[in-house]
Amino acid sequence: MSKNEQSFWSKLSQKLTKAKPIENEEDIMTDHDYDGIKELDNVLPPWWLAGFYITIAVGIFYYIMVFFTDKYDQKAEYERAVAEGNAAVEQYKKDNPELYDDANLEALTDPKDIQKGKELFASKTCTACHLEDGGGSIGPNLTDEYWVLGGGFKNIFNTISKGGRPGKGMIAWESTISQKERQQLASYILTLQGTTPANPKAPEGEIWKEGEGS
Repeated sequence: MSKNEQSFWSKLSQKLTKAKPIENEEDIMTDHDYDGIKELDNVLPPWWLAGFYITIAVGIFYYIMVFFTDKYDQKAEYERAVAEGNAAVEQYKKDNPELYDDANLEALTDPKDIQKGKELFASKTCTACHLEDGGGSIGPNLTDEYWVLGGGFKNIFNTISKGGRPGKGMIAWESTISQKERQQLASYILTLQGTTPANPKAPEGEIWKEGEGS
């Protein structure tokens, strides 16, 4: 490195730090002495002061913009973000109706789904009111053609989801088990139609045939 280059960097360092040259340190020597180590009273570097003043200016600007204008209204920004999120969710539901719209659901026929429905029928206390074979006890017989709230997949699915008649003990399961599980459960119940339970309960409701009612 040449002498001129060293001189350039020395000058640049001097401008950036405003430090006194070593030969002039006596001018800024303080009275503080720590075991022979003395303290110099150099001024703060210009670059540090510039950053400090810029930080203050930015802080004042931010304070004014947030609290005295509507440019950066955090509440409005939050509400916009929530609205955009809700709109995105609704659009996703429209694009994927089979995942959210119960009206598009159909009875499942895959043996694995039917088996899962059977397991749900036993584990979700359905057997307590309808018995294991669907013959009915407290609840109606699920094997005959008579239905209190309508037969067929959609009616059964709706009864499982929304619950039975008020005061009859049949709770709504839509907040407890998933849509797919309710679909599997309704599909399994359909397979009980026409079977012969050990002690079938007397018919309740009205005869329901596919294509009649909802």
